[in-house]
Order: sequence, then structure tokens, then C-alpha cells
Amino acid sequence: MSVEQIGENRSFGGRQLRFQHRSEVLGCDMTFSLYLPPQVQEQPVPLLTWLSGLTCTDENFVHKAGAQRAAAQHGVAVLAPDTSPRGDEVPDDPDGAWDFGLGAGFYVNATQMPWRDHYRMYDYIVHELPGLMAGDTFCDQLDLSRQALFGHSMGGHGAITIALRNPQTYRSVSAFAPICSPLSCPWGEKALGGYLGDDRALWAHHDSCALIRNADRQLPLLVDQGSADGFLEEQLKTPLLEQACAEAGYKATIRMQEGYDHSYFFIASFVDEHIAFHARNLV
Repeated sequence: MSVEQIGENRSFGGRQLRFQHRSEVLGCDMTFSLYLPPQVQEQPVPLLTWLSGLTCTDENFVHKAGAQRAAAQHGVAVLAPDTSPRGDEVPDDPDGAWDFGLGAGFYVNATQMPWRDHYRMYDYIVHELPGLMAGDTFCDQLDLSRQALFGHSMGGHGAITIALRNPQTYRSVSAFAPICSPLSCPWGEKALGGYLGDDRALWAHHDSCALIRNADRQLPLLVDQGSADGFLEEQLKTPLLEQACAEAGYKATIRMQEGYDHSYFFIASFVDEHIAFHARNLV
């Protein structure tokens, strides 16, 4: 698999890069962003993958979170993929809604028509992108034996569920304002029902609370949630995650941050702490 570099900016001694490639998994052209810290000039560095939320592309986090400083300080590469397949051939929500279809892949492999031919974001994140990172372009710069995941909202859901399902691959996981239980909120019911069909037993494979209750192995888990987040009560359901962790004896750190909302101002306020958390687990 080949990639084409389409952007580069110097940042804190490292390189903020952007690439385009043809995705065989998604059946379309995709873009992703990758920050390489200055330490790659000396040795391969661990890889921290960021999963963004609804309506985002690979660039929102890169431009708004201010993560490059901490990534350079700790010697961690940060990969930011897009949130869904893209292109004229890729179906979108027929009503043009922003919470389904383009920009809203939900990090699952769709099984229902017309979504199943393109909406396979789980395989893209877990298999295809790491395969690209292991290729000739990046193999001398990245140590894929040390990987972690973090994300926001829909991407927080994706980070936690993917990490819990693949504990052999990821050393830690964190999230900002994650959708904690898609089984129990309108966003989740719409996305999982649309992509996976009506069998809610299949949905449980993509529900953080259900996965934590059945986890055989505990990964270090950090969650930050803003108390002033307008989506908290109806969509995010952080108390359900706290309850699942308590019932399962899962030693997560779940912090309610007073007065913070759902925006990138919230993410930028605590992203340094999340990168430091992962750096400690990626040594």
C-alpha cells in the first residue's frame, strides 16, 4: 500500500504531516494526519492514535487541540485518521443529518446495505492504518509494539471499544466526553441500528459499558468529562460508565471537569495530561 504526502508543517521541532491513500478496506480515497516528534531522528517512537468525533475530519484535532507540544516533549507520534469513508461513491444519510453517514462512521464495520461496502471504520483503524504505518514510509520512525488510543465523543467511544477488544495491541486508552453506552442513547441507537441492524446483541460489541463488564484484561483507562457539556445527560451517559467500572472492579480514572463543555477548548485544556498518561504506559 502506498501513500502520498500532501502537506507538511514544522511544529515544536517535529513534523506535522498529512497523507492521502487509497483504502482497500473502505473502497475510497482517504486522508490522515501524522505528527512525528523530533525524537524520530534518533530512534523509532511509540504511536498514539486519535479518533475524532461526529462531523470531524483528520484535521480538527491537528489544528485545534495543541497536542504537538506535549507529543514532542514525550517523544510520541500522533496519528489522526478521518472519521468516515469519503467520496462521491460513498453513501450519506438520505436526510442529510450530521450524526450519521459522512463524518459519522462510528468506528464499526457496517453489515447493512447500503453502508457495508464502505463503512468499515473498525477494520480501517485496527488493521489497514497500522499496516500502512508498518510499511516502508514509516517503519523506521514508528515502534508499533507500543501503541495507544484516545479520542473525543464518537471517537472516545471508538477508542475505548477498540482498545478493549484488542488489549494485545494497545497499552492504554483515554477519552474526552466519550459516548459511553451506544446501547442507551439516541446517537448510538441511530448509528448502530443503521450500520448493524436490529440485533442489539451485536451492538454490545461496540458498547464501552458492556465491554468493561466482560473484560478479561484491564488496560489503563483515563476519561475526562465536562460538567457543562450539553450532551452529557442524553447522549454521553458518563454515570453508566462509572457504574460499569464499579461493578466490574475496573480501575479506571474518570474525572468530571467543572464548567467545561464539549468543545475543543475542553480538549486543549487537558490534552497534555492525556499524552503524559499514555507516555507513561508506552515506555
